[in-house]
Amino acid sequence: MTSPSSPVLPTAEVALDDAASLVRFEPLSVLWLDTLLPIEEQAYVHPWSRGNFQDAMVAGYEAQLLVDSQHQLLGYFVAMSVLDEVHLLNITVNPAFQRQGWARVLLDALALWARQKNSQWIWLEVRESNTRAREVYLKHGFAEVGLRKNYYPNPNGPRENAVLMSLKLWP
Repeated sequence: MTSPSSPVLPTAEVALDDAASLVRFEPLSVLWLDTLLPIEEQAYVHPWSRGNFQDAMVAGYEAQLLVDSQHQLLGYFVAMSVLDEVHLLNITVNPAFQRQGWARVLLDALALWARQKNSQWIWLEVRESNTRAREVYLKHGFAEVGLRKNYYPNPNGPRENAVLMSLKLWP
C-alpha cells in the first residue's frame, strides 16, 4: 500500500537476456493475495502468511508488485521506511521467472523509491544459507555488515542465522 506521498513506480520497457518485456509496478492490494500467496509458499520454507501481507498493507509499508503485460506476477517487495533508512522486509521473484534478472529490477525500484524518500540506507536480513540471494545483493552493491544469530525459524531443525546487509544510497 502506498501512502499519498509515495512516488509511483513507472511502467518500463526492461531489456533482460536480449528480450524486452513490458512490465509495470503496482501497489499490492488484497485482490492480489490469492495470486501472491502460492508464489510466496513455493519460494520459501517459512513463507509470509496472508496476515503478514495484510498487516504490512495496513501499516502503510511500501508493497509493490512487478507484473508483466500478461498480468503474470513476476515478483514483489515489501519495505518500511523509518527516518532516513529503509528496511527491506520481503523481496521475492516468482520461482517460474527466477534467474532472468527480475531481482535486479525489483532492487532498482526499491532503491529509486528509497532515494525519493531521501533515505540514506537500505537494510535487509537474508538467511545465511541463501548464498544465491546473498550474491545478488552483493552484485547490487550491498555489503555484509553483521550476523543475527538464530534469527530465522527452521521447520527441520535449529533456527538459522541471518546475514545483515546494507546499501548506502548517498555519499
